[in-house]
Amino acid sequence: MYFDDYKNFSSVTLNPKLLWDYDLKNFDYDKMRDIVIQRVVERGWPQDWYFILNRYGVDVVRSSIMTLPYLNDKDMYFVSQQFDIPLTSLKCYKKKQSAKLHWNS
Repeated sequence: MYFDDYKNFSSVTLNPKLLWDYDLKNFDYDKMRDIVIQRVVERGWPQDWYFILNRYGVDVVRSSIMTLPYLNDKDMYFVSQQFDIPLTSLKCYKKKQSAKLHWNS
């Protein structure tokens, strides 16, 4: 995994711009875990990845990623490769495969 050394960065913080639409003074990082993880997957920098891996642990991040309802193709393939998750185990992949295409697409 690209972030294998995440434990060396235990003091990093999450970029507050990732959660721009929430009041961070009263934000519960545990209740909003899936939102935080999705924002980091979609828009995060390495220090944001270090934050979620240190805060939640690799197994929790992996299981949360598997339940995300939407990721673009690039992010989907990235997390699949980095966390050794088969594409067919990702909810966003299954959802994308089951979407009907327009007849003239």
